Amino acid sequence: MPKPSATLTHFDAHGQAHMVDVSAKAETHRVARAAGQVVMQAATLKTIQAGNHKKGDVLGIARIAAIQGAKRTSDLIPLSHPIPITKISIAFETKTRPARVICHATVETVGRTGVEMEALTAVAAALLTVYDMCKAIDRGMQLTDIRLLEKRGGKTGDWVAK
Repeated sequence: MPKPSATLTHFDAHGQAHMVDVSAKAETHRVARAAGQVVMQAATLKTIQAGNHKKGDVLGIARIAAIQGAKRTSDLIPLSHPIPITKISIAFETKTRPARVICHATVETVGRTGVEMEALTAVAAALLTVYDMCKAIDRGMQLTDIRLLEKRGGKTGDWVAK
């Protein structure tokens, strides 16, 4: 478990929430990778893999949702900065034991603050979209293990999950 930082940056000296001032930070290339999964019944996964879901291409639509989620992060997470994203990559893999879809998101920018929240939001949006599209056949699906895998760039340097 990583050690918590000495201070929470989204609170001022009086304990009030505020958006962090990033104006003095250097613009650098920043990258974040995140992942998560949605666990489901085997029959649900087979429907997704076959591409014959009556609502359409589940993973194709989830990919678009992930991209939209990353781009709209500052609309969803109150204290995050709007960021000029330069690249978003979304990849899916499926596993049968247990039946699940895994989403990987990589988000990049050249800016004054990182894109960790954008990568995490992309994953969450993708998995929520899979759930939404498949809930009629499997309401017991579970979104799990949404996490940051890596971040590169910025004042704090690189970080990789263990």
